[in-house]
Amino acid sequence: MSSWSALGATLGVSALVLLAAFTLCWRIAMRRNQVSIVDILWPLAFAFVAVAGLAFGDGYFNLSAVLAWMTFAWSIRLALYLGRRNLGHGEDPRYAAIREKIGPRFDRWALTHIFLVQAGIAWIVSLPIQVGMNLSGHFRSWSTGGLCLFAVGFVFESVGDAQLAAFKRDPANAGRVMDRGLWRFTRHPNYFGDTCVWWGIWLTAAVNGWGAATIIGPALMTFLLVRVTGKRLLEHRLTRSRPGYAEYVARTSGFFPLPPKRGAMARKDAIT
Repeated sequence: MSSWSALGATLGVSALVLLAAFTLCWRIAMRRNQVSIVDILWPLAFAFVAVAGLAFGDGYFNLSAVLAWMTFAWSIRLALYLGRRNLGHGEDPRYAAIREKIGPRFDRWALTHIFLVQAGIAWIVSLPIQVGMNLSGHFRSWSTGGLCLFAVGFVFESVGDAQLAAFKRDPANAGRVMDRGLWRFTRHPNYFGDTCVWWGIWLTAAVNGWGAATIIGPALMTFLLVRVTGKRLLEHRLTRSRPGYAEYVARTSGFFPLPPKRGAMARKDAIT
């Protein structure tokens, strides 16, 4: 099988697997009235794509193995974290509000606007993996840079999630703003880490022009995390519902880790 035929097979099988996985998840979610299980499928979807790439890909084996390892590490960690966070805690308030707003049409609306949309986004974001496992070559110097960027992102996301989970487990922190650890330097260490992970995967796969052309993958993920479903949506909700969040925003970087602003810290101390 030629590299182009293998790429076509990988792209096609990945699309079918994602379509089947998210459709099945939709049926389960509707029966249990818990749409938030799709959050757990989201990271696992990329592991499914990596498996398809390993099975049908015809690229440089070492690069394919590294891309698979990066994808599996990110996917499994995030799925386990979201599973512990979501399962047994009822419907996510975001989805519950949408369900109430849409009414009887919610089941079909959820299929087309939540589950299938996420399947399509996962397919696009994973293009660096799919192409890298087919039209690839030997490692380049920037591939090592991609591995380092991935490692930075993985640490930021993992540590940030662990710090937030520990903060929430303490009853004394109920209603308070998390501003400790990595959250002291960026309001979204998990989103920043996620972005670094996907730019790292792309940079690792960009060993030639075809790999570099998949830049749409990390670009789309970054846009979603910063401007759509991630940072922007979350901050809009927290600013209205969490006392002290506006002060936290004033002194803390919105995305890239930076030292807290001293002027805002002084104003906070004066208020307290």
